[in-house]
Amino acid sequence: MRVLLHVCCGPCTIEPYEDLVGRGHEVTGYFCNPNIHPFIEFRRRMKAQKVLAERMAIPTEYEERYGLREFLENVRWSGDERCGDCYRLRLSRAAREAARRGFDAVTTTLLSSRHQDHDLVRAVAQECCRECGVEFLYEDWRPRADESYRRARAMNLYMQNYCGCMFSEWERFRNTSRHLYREPGAEGG
Repeated sequence: MRVLLHVCCGPCTIEPYEDLVGRGHEVTGYFCNPNIHPFIEFRRRMKAQKVLAERMAIPTEYEERYGLREFLENVRWSGDERCGDCYRLRLSRAAREAARRGFDAVTTTLLSSRHQDHDLVRAVAQECCRECGVEFLYEDWRPRADESYRRARAMNLYMQNYCGCMFSEWERFRNTSRHLYREPGAEGG
């Protein structure tokens, strides 16, 4: 089966790609992540994916345009629907690309992360794929995540520490006080 693998980042790509190829699928990566913020983070993640694709000979297509405005226009950032909207933004583009290029199925490396809502990813992806007439291939790659990260570290790939959007960045770092300037002699400084 020809599978378009939506890739969120290099570290999350390793094991899903090898699993799919090992099962006999013809796999092409598709980096499409208008959610990633700030711009330098977007570039770091895309570069890590390009390095990985070169090292593992993964054919990969890239949406290289920084998509902050598209993200803000399409994601209801003030409510609980934010993650579902973000999944839809990326996976609908992957499904349309797969249909346009004659792929049989779409899947996503989001399914390798313990931090993503798998039920929501699956529901959104199935809806997007159904609308475009391609199959959604669901697989829970979370049990393989540690091996993916170990291998990514061994390759010195950039390893991010938040999902990607400005909201996840804030959630990840909001309780960190070690980055605050403290005057010499101040308590904790």
